[in-house]
Amino acid sequence: MNFNFEIDTAWCLEQLQKDGRITERNKLLIQTTHRQRDQLKWHPLQWIAQFNLIDQLHPQSTLTLNRLCQWLAEKAQISFYIIDPLKADVQALTNVMSQEFAVRNRILAVEIQPDQVLIATDQPFKNEWVANLEHSIAPKKIQRVLLSPDQLQRYLVEYYQVSRAVNSSQKASAYDRDNKGVEALLQLGDTQNPDANDQHIVKLVDWVLQFAFEQGASDIHLEPRKDAGKVRFRIDGVLHTIYKMPANTLTAVISRIKILGRMNVAEKRKPQDGRLKTRTPKGQETELRLSTLPTAFGEKMVMRIFDPEVLVRSFQQLGFEGGLLSDWQALTAHSHGIILVTGPTGSGKTTTLYSSLKQLATEQVNVCTIEDPIEMLEPSFNQMQVNAGIDLGFADGVRALMRQDPDIIMVGEIRDHDTANMAIQAALTGHLVLSTLHTNDAPSSLTRLHDLGIQPFLTAATILGVLAQRLVRKLCPHCKQESFINEQEWKHLTFDYSIEMPDFVFQAMGCEECRQTGYKGRVGIYEFMPLSLETKQLIGANAHLNQLREQAKKEGIEPLRIAGARKVLDGMTTLEEVLRVVPLN
Repeated sequence: MNFNFEIDTAWCLEQLQKDGRITERNKLLIQTTHRQRDQLKWHPLQWIAQFNLIDQLHPQSTLTLNRLCQWLAEKAQISFYIIDPLKADVQALTNVMSQEFAVRNRILAVEIQPDQVLIATDQPFKNEWVANLEHSIAPKKIQRVLLSPDQLQRYLVEYYQVSRAVNSSQKASAYDRDNKGVEALLQLGDTQNPDANDQHIVKLVDWVLQFAFEQGASDIHLEPRKDAGKVRFRIDGVLHTIYKMPANTLTAVISRIKILGRMNVAEKRKPQDGRLKTRTPKGQETELRLSTLPTAFGEKMVMRIFDPEVLVRSFQQLGFEGGLLSDWQALTAHSHGIILVTGPTGSGKTTTLYSSLKQLATEQVNVCTIEDPIEMLEPSFNQMQVNAGIDLGFADGVRALMRQDPDIIMVGEIRDHDTANMAIQAALTGHLVLSTLHTNDAPSSLTRLHDLGIQPFLTAATILGVLAQRLVRKLCPHCKQESFINEQEWKHLTFDYSIEMPDFVFQAMGCEECRQTGYKGRVGIYEFMPLSLETKQLIGANAHLNQLREQAKKEGIEPLRIAGARKVLDGMTTLEEVLRVVPLN
């Protein structure tokens, strides 16, 4: 393009009207509206987007900033780009040009391909920077793309800040003195290592945490490797690598978090646990549970994020449908007995328990919990934490809670005979006990208690019901597509249950909205087994697992795999996803 000019509001309005996207009246409204002082710095499209005008060519839509950017990109004959921060190699992108050059020209490198570099701008008709940059990145070519001014403002600052923080903390060699891994290296001369309280490290820690909240991560992994460390986020149950940083910078980041979590910074050979309170960008108080582990290349840290929005949810959000919801509420309305929630780690058991207790915890009842650790502070419960240091385990905790005149007791997990025994005693003496077990399905929870040494007649007398659960990823509503069903897999999933095979199911595709994964968010699938009189008699007579499963089937209790198949039929998830998480025994 040979012309070179900066677009302003007048030009945009003129062109939008010419293209039939806005009316004369819209144009006058925007031209005569007074801008506040801070709005004068805005990009013209940001200002026009404020007015939520109807798009005259597509009257069912409004001219949002994204729509306006698409319009401008078409006008300039370049493509519209959306940054996916999980995929950006920040270090490499910031090496393309200096921050000063980027800011002066309002441009940013957004992707590096084998033969070209994608350079984004929000002023597509300005091009005096092109020649300079072409010279410095040769032999690669420049491919210009349009970026929304929002994203450009944000990442122009963020990319260079992060990369500067990493570089500034890198004053020394990549081997850390305190952190000699498997292959201890003789250090000659004194090398400086980044200090945990260094401003750059503080910035990096803030950036990682803010980013995790924004992306809805449930865990943050900081993993040292030989030369470079990795930062990974678990989002919807799947790990994504989001950043690679030099090993000693990562060590400093971990030390900084250990200081914040009041852990022993000098001790790197022994696993440690800690907690940290922080606020999300939305201003909500959030708890992080920290855990370190000595590995071959130094200390690895995992932070589990307990987001209050995630931990207490409505039953609709959890995926409890119609019949299941009323049955569950009827079961939890009992005044005494044991209710078990079962499933592997990360299957949402705690969320189900917290959400149920929250509904039960009225002014008229005393709800006490004993947890390891307390996952979220909830004002309507009395919560106590297990403490191995002073020999306060689950069993002693329940014993103490019994003297606290409770109505409802939640025991974080039944792991051993003593805890199971105390839970049974509590139920027999007129308390409602809710707890979790790690088993594959509902019937096997009953036999698990016998494995822990509980007499079958006691199990039969106290257990009210068992809920087995798993979390499956939900299909992204923006990009899911119909596809043919694999008959073999469908039969494998639904064998011996007559569920008609559908003509088609949905499959995961991947788009901007779901970071190309095809899934967005998760929902629970449940196998709910209230104990009938017949089941109790079977348990009392020491029946084995297969007899209990047969009885459950006779009573119309559908196993997890069938609950999963129903979610596939509803178009909520895919067959692959259900087969990935559900036990098929």
